[in-house]
Amino acid sequence: MGSAIARGLLKGTFFQANDITVIDIQQKPLEKLKSLLPDIHTELCNYDSLPQADIIILAVKPWMIEDVIVDIKFKLDYNRQIIASIAAGIDFELMSKAFNKPIDNQSIPVLFRVIPNTAIAVGQSMTLIASKNATKAQSDLILGIFNEMGKAVMIEENQIAAGTALTSCGIAYLFRYVRAAMEAGVEMGFYPQQAQDLIVNTMKGAAELLIQTGEHPEVEIDKVTTPGGITIKGLNELEKQGFTNAVIQALRVSR
Repeated sequence: MGSAIARGLLKGTFFQANDITVIDIQQKPLEKLKSLLPDIHTELCNYDSLPQADIIILAVKPWMIEDVIVDIKFKLDYNRQIIASIAAGIDFELMSKAFNKPIDNQSIPVLFRVIPNTAIAVGQSMTLIASKNATKAQSDLILGIFNEMGKAVMIEENQIAAGTALTSCGIAYLFRYVRAAMEAGVEMGFYPQQAQDLIVNTMKGAAELLIQTGEHPEVEIDKVTTPGGITIKGLNELEKQGFTNAVIQALRVSR
């Protein structure tokens, strides 16, 4: 995800390659990133560049976040720098405690929680953002940066779990629908890749239709559901098999 964000940043208007430094504890990911983006800066287990940064993105696994914060917090200037974490499940309370500097109690970090999904790799992420101690200008900056990698929205921290189910987990559920529809397509006579092309482009068109019209999905369903037709038969079979309830329950348990 960190590599995808780095690549996505360079497709936007905010940064040039030499504005970005990527720090990792393993050499191979840095070498791979450097081969794709030769002008980007990379560092192996070296945090000396952090004091010069304007924005620090913690793109690490949740179980690593506290150790990373311990390693970097005394190199940071909370009065000037913005800190964003993509670690799922690590809330502001935990981050604030970890970033606390007992010798500098007057300094409070500006924190963001950023939850992208894997479509960020192609610049189409649905990204959730929550903030703590941030000004409107700082929030607008982070929102603007991630809006260049898809669509980003500001939400309250207490909405992140539900939002993650809809977006980060939700993308997997959409892929599972594609897989199931592909299997049906093969059974009906298409090759797998043919079926996939038909399905994903139908899904893409359906999404764009809702984005552009702003209509409720049921309005668009009604347009293709004629009395006694094949679509209503299929929709009724989906409900008979528990489709709507299965989706709702999957999202609820993903929070």
